[in-house]
Amino acid sequence: MKGALRLARSLAVPVIFLAAWEGVSRAGWVSPIVLPSPSQVLLRWIAYARPLEPYAGGNWLAWAFSGELPHDALTSLYRVVGGFAVGAGLALPLGLLMGSRPVVYELMNPLVQILRPIPPIAYIPLAILWFGLGDPPAFFLISLGAFFPVLMNTIAGVRNVDAIYVRAARNLGASEWTLFWRIMVPAAMPYILAGVRIGIGVAFIVVIVAEMIAVNAGLGYRILEAREYFWSDKVIAGMISIGIAGLGIDLGMSRLNGWLLRWHRGMEG
Repeated sequence: MKGALRLARSLAVPVIFLAAWEGVSRAGWVSPIVLPSPSQVLLRWIAYARPLEPYAGGNWLAWAFSGELPHDALTSLYRVVGGFAVGAGLALPLGLLMGSRPVVYELMNPLVQILRPIPPIAYIPLAILWFGLGDPPAFFLISLGAFFPVLMNTIAGVRNVDAIYVRAARNLGASEWTLFWRIMVPAAMPYILAGVRIGIGVAFIVVIVAEMIAVNAGLGYRILEAREYFWSDKVIAGMISIGIAGLGIDLGMSRLNGWLLRWHRGMEG
């Protein structure tokens, strides 16, 4: 009963919003080119997701994913995963090193603080100049977007490890290597995973922008194409698809964080 009540409360505002939107559109208060109705957007979304050809046997999974939307969504996810892996893969060891070694932190921090405020979008001209068009500039921009959240959270996590843990390990004769891997890294893991979650969110934002500039496939590219033809319903359908994909990624990361940090007192229910 409580679950049904909670679900009803969660859906109340979206349902009211969609009903008001549908009413405004059907009343003709706004042009359908400017603001198509939710029902029109739904029909466009279904057409966007529908397989290109009727099913004629064979691999049904390939057939189901042959539509524009599945292809674009998988293309965008491929870029997000690839770019994030590069950015986080570089940020994590550097963050651990900067957090645990004051000398490295003092050497690298000024450069990091200069580069960190520059948005990845500002690198678009250089990305195209360096890598041309296609996936390479998109991967570069996405990795930049993911790099700094992971880096800064990793540094903060290592530098904020409780000194009691460090002193206790040293009193028990732990080596520097053991102290780093068995004490500092696990204690910093909540910060690191928070940075990973933020980094994936930023990577998903950057991929949409990159696809509007340098590639010819993906959700961002499809939205830009729809805008040029004044297909507002397809623009909104693409935006909803981005929201669903982003929500799925965030829920997945939340579950992963909960599982990896089940030992942490902040995760106790």
